[in-house]
Amino acid sequence: MAANGLIDTGAIVALLDRDDGWHARCIDAFRSLRLPLVTSAAVLTEVFHLVGDRRHDVVAAWKFVRSGALSVAPITDEDLPALDALMARYHDRPMDFADATLVHLAEREGTSVVLTIDHGDFETYRLDRRRKFRIVPAPM
Repeated sequence: MAANGLIDTGAIVALLDRDDGWHARCIDAFRSLRLPLVTSAAVLTEVFHLVGDRRHDVVAAWKFVRSGALSVAPITDEDLPALDALMARYHDRPMDFADATLVHLAEREGTSVVLTIDHGDFETYRLDRRRKFRIVPAPM
């Protein structure tokens, strides 16, 4: 069964932070997508790192993560060679581990939709080496 779409770190942070320049656009895009959106533990690691140790922000992040809007797809030992290959292919960007997990999950779960503010990278990445991502929201 195909995933409804993916969600990246910057989009989650923008959804949580009303002062973020991408907040309104990410809210609109989020409302237009069928839930749950798939993400990875690597993305959540980045989210909680960026949220920091402010208790209110940590609680808000956990509330969002546990709301049913997200599904955390597993990355197992069997996935590691594919992640290594992706990061090697995009070494000139360079592709970080969290992005590699999302590109791999897109291929594995059969989706090309990604909610992200990271347009530069996701416009470069290709699914199965040829198909482009459908990125929401559109760039500013």
